[in-house]
Amino acid sequence: MKIAPIVAALRSSATAGERPIGYRIVHTGQHYDAAMSGTFFEQLGIPEPDVNLEAGSGSHATQTAAIMTRYEALLEGPRPDLCLVVGDVNSTMACAITAQKQHVGVAHVEGGLRSGDWRMPEEINRLATDAVSDWFFTTSEHANMNLRRAGVEDHRIHFVGNTMIDTLLANLPKLRAAPFFAALGLDGAQYAVITLHRPANVDDPDTLRSLLDAIVDGAGDRPSVFPVHPRTARIIEELGPLATNLHLVPPQPYLEFIHLVKHASVVVTDSGGLTEETTVLKVPCLTLRDSTERPETVDLGTNELLGRDPSLLRTRLAAVFAGNVKEGRVPPLWDGHAGARIVDGLRRILYT
Repeated sequence: MKIAPIVAALRSSATAGERPIGYRIVHTGQHYDAAMSGTFFEQLGIPEPDVNLEAGSGSHATQTAAIMTRYEALLEGPRPDLCLVVGDVNSTMACAITAQKQHVGVAHVEGGLRSGDWRMPEEINRLATDAVSDWFFTTSEHANMNLRRAGVEDHRIHFVGNTMIDTLLANLPKLRAAPFFAALGLDGAQYAVITLHRPANVDDPDTLRSLLDAIVDGAGDRPSVFPVHPRTARIIEELGPLATNLHLVPPQPYLEFIHLVKHASVVVTDSGGLTEETTVLKVPCLTLRDSTERPETVDLGTNELLGRDPSLLRTRLAAVFAGNVKEGRVPPLWDGHAGARIVDGLRRILYT
């Protein structure tokens, strides 16, 4: 979702006769499930990766080590002038550190994001990646300020907008309903969408049960649809019978998932990226976290931080369904052109 607009902009600039930038796509294999990775390449028009490191799953240390070892071997071949990493996953940190140790410059797309919560693995990845990056492509003024406070000079910061939103806007005309959409009677109905995967919310069965019960209560007799992350599915098996209007479905491809979110009355999540998409789609979003690395979705957008209080969740959900929704607006530069701005920045970095 984050590289598709960059690849599209690289292709477009080449056909426009601008000075070309050669590239190769390296898939680390961190996200290896076809439903969560392969279909995204197909639906978003991303070319097949030039290299797949096939690192697979495992603990954070195991996975990170596999990526670093295999990426290091790749860099011993034809050496790139720049390593471009995106986001805040283990792959981001692993490739950034490995590239710098091989004396390859690093540019970080989504640099500068901070939640302040070191219990989140992603926060450690953000801090480590930014510490070894040479250039930063940022999504918001909040991110710019975080980098400046860390001592990063302005000439290394490129405020470009949000490539996730590029992908969202480009694919709105292509959205399609999942097969279950009609079967569950969601067309034209009020319903909630749930995405939960963070350990603090799902690893303890009692905590997960209390959150799901609060969602069902807050939604009343309306359906709640829960595309279940694989690690969450294992915990849900321990919960026993669930409410009949709580519908568990498999992870969805991008086009089907965004269609589901776009037509929802409300989204309940612990994801960061989804809060960006709901902000642009003007869908109320209730986030079950105490902090966010995307504060612009709260300051400007439709996102509300609720923590993990089931009572507050229940009350706020009922209020949203009653029409008490937070009005939001789209943050600056979330306009569908971040990919083009990144390519312009890459050209300046590489050729000046």
